[in-house]
Amino acid sequence: MEITGSIQEVREKVKEWKKQGLSVGLVPTMGYLHEGHKSLIVRAAAENDKVVVSDFVNPIQFGVNEDLSTYPRDIELDKKLCIDAGADLIFHPEPKEMYAEDFSTYVEAQNVSAELCGKKRPGHFRGVCTVVCKLFHIVTPERAYFGQKDAQQLAVIRRMVRDLNMDIQIVGCPIIREEDGLAKSSRNTYLNEKERKAALVLSRAIFHGEEMMKNGERSAEVILTAMQNMIEAEPLAKIDYVEMTDADSIEPLKEAKGRVLVAIAVYIGKTRLIDNFILDMQEAGLQ
Repeated sequence: MEITGSIQEVREKVKEWKKQGLSVGLVPTMGYLHEGHKSLIVRAAAENDKVVVSDFVNPIQFGVNEDLSTYPRDIELDKKLCIDAGADLIFHPEPKEMYAEDFSTYVEAQNVSAELCGKKRPGHFRGVCTVVCKLFHIVTPERAYFGQKDAQQLAVIRRMVRDLNMDIQIVGCPIIREEDGLAKSSRNTYLNEKERKAALVLSRAIFHGEEMMKNGERSAEVILTAMQNMIEAEPLAKIDYVEMTDADSIEPLKEAKGRVLVAIAVYIGKTRLIDNFILDMQEAGLQ
């Protein structure tokens, strides 16, 4: 496996592969990789001849008071995981390699980014779309892999690809959880022992909401209120949002129908964590 911070070197390597008729998969990450990222890389390696992992903490998707400077980084740990998972190349650029001093061109998927994290983190998805668009142009993969834990991000990227006629397949992959249910996240490292225990309220609320829908409840108000009550019973938890939306358009729903996304964002102490479930009502035989 190779690692480079150079856009030109990535392009040359991919060009060499494609001359040999090899397919390329891309796994975009912000580094500090865990089992969730590994699952994306393993799947990419199974479905493509070569796999590029981008390892880049993207500054333009962080807000003014967010954790850019403290976001965890460990490139040596990342290299080991990428080797184990079957990656062929890590693209690990510095911000100045990705963004010129007078950089001024952005990509934005407006409607699908208006709710949930888009409402709470203005400019976040503009930064995500811009960096992912750049990575698609640099790597030119046949397929790109994203985790469902960031369900709105997955919907936003799919919309960008559709609207801009990008010739790339977006592959969504399941949430990977700890044994106790907590969704794996690089930000879990911020939690102390008491906060880590308190954070389990997110997955408990998610599992409870999903079970309610499977048992016949359709009212968003009833389902979300039950989840909110569960979260509010945890003293260390502060709700940012608990919402039900269409999984593709991210438009709010009053009742469960179609492909449903129930997403939550909760502060445990100072750490903001997200979790969700997606339920296709027709596919599950519930509609």
